[in-house]
Order: sequence, then structure tokens, then C-alpha cells
Amino acid sequence: MSGNGLGSENICVPLENSEIRRMTHQYHRYGIATVTDLIEAHTRQLVRAEAERLLEKHAERRDLRLETTGYTRRSMSVVPSEMIAANSELVTSVYSNPDLIRALEALAGEKLHPCPKADEEFLITRQEQRGDTHGWHWGDFSFALIWVLLAPPIDVGGLLQCVPHTAWDKASPRINNYLAENPINTYHFGSGDVYFLRTDTTLHRTIPLREDATRIILNMTWAGDRDLTRNFDADDRWWDNAGVSAASAIKK
Repeated sequence: MSGNGLGSENICVPLENSEIRRMTHQYHRYGIATVTDLIEAHTRQLVRAEAERLLEKHAERRDLRLETTGYTRRSMSVVPSEMIAANSELVTSVYSNPDLIRALEALAGEKLHPCPKADEEFLITRQEQRGDTHGWHWGDFSFALIWVLLAPPIDVGGLLQCVPHTAWDKASPRINNYLAENPINTYHFGSGDVYFLRTDTTLHRTIPLREDATRIILNMTWAGDRDLTRNFDADDRWWDNAGVSAASAIKK
């Protein structure tokens, strides 16, 4: 394991109450809030370097479509959760930092629990080829903190699109119905930005890259109370295994 944990180092920046209220309002209305200013710049730099190190050593390519999200596309390189946990003291120490968790709980208005499934706790992704995308999807668990560690220029793609206050039925995802019936909010995040996302009720995707370029993110996942007694039966964990039953290969 990498020996670069943060220990007791502060990673959060104290913010004015008015700024916290603004973030909270944004999160509850749109399912997403930019929280870059909440996290120390030095921590964000360390996390980027760590993600790049892990990608260099452990990246695995995925190109597939997923049945449980209406065959939307996943095209990117990944470092799966258990590989991150076993090889990065930095990432695990940030994830468990009590100041960070308290700040996110203040935005969410409820308790955040460590993700009960080890294979969903973390994910590093790198989009790098023309057409790479994380297609329309939801998360199995309620909360995600997304570190946008490296982002391409806005005109190249990789922007985030969201439809909040939706529900995921894996047997009948109805994604096109949601897109036709609701506004689609589009967000551009630059390198070093961080956002907090309500993943289980916010339908979201990244716009495909229109040319070869690099977009790297680290996803940290937490559960809400509602998630602790749910059953997750679908075999659709594509980031761990490209051969899961819900996945179909993309024909080149």
C-alpha cells in the first residue's frame, strides 16, 4: 500500500454559513453541488497525483453497453475499488476523514454511511479516446463525491449532464422517457474541481469526447440509511468485470 496517507492533516476549508446554504440549496434542487472550495488545494493536488499513479499501475480498459441502463455505453479505463483500497492509503484516509464526512452530511441533511459493498466504495476512470463516455446511468448508493482531477477543454466533451429527481428501475430504466419529459442540466468542471452528487435519484452521463483527450475522475461512494437494507441482485458491476451478464460488448 502507498504510504502517503494524510493522517490528521486538515483537508477541509472553513466556509461561511451563507456559502454552505448556497451549496445545500443547489444540492437539494438539482441533485448536485460544486464543493471545490470546501477542499484544500493541496489535498486535491495529492489526490490527482495518486490517481495518476494508480492508473499507471492498475488501469483496465472497458468498452461495453449495460442492459440495466437501457444499453447505454461505458468506454473508458478504470481502476476498480478493491485495487484502490489495497494500494492507496491516501484515498482511504480522505474517504474516512471525519471533517469531510461532516461537511457532506451538512449538505445532504442526513447521515453518510461507508459503502456496504467493497466493489463500489471507489472508482477511478480515465476517458482517453474519441467517443469515450460514461453513458446515462444512476448509482446503486445515494451519495458520491466526484474529484475531477483532469478535464479536457469544454469544446472537446466530457461535460456532465444530469436529470435530477428520477428513479432507477433496472428491469425498465426508461431513460429516453426521462430525457424527453425533463430538462437536462449540463455542467462543465475544470481540472481540480470536485462535486457532490445524489447518485441514486440523479440520472447522469458524460458527453462523449469528440477527439482523443484525457478526463480523469475519482469517485467516492457513501450510502444513506435507505441503502443499508436494500438487495442488489443485478449482475451489472461492469467496472469490476467486463464480462458481467448485464453487459454486452461494443462492436468496433
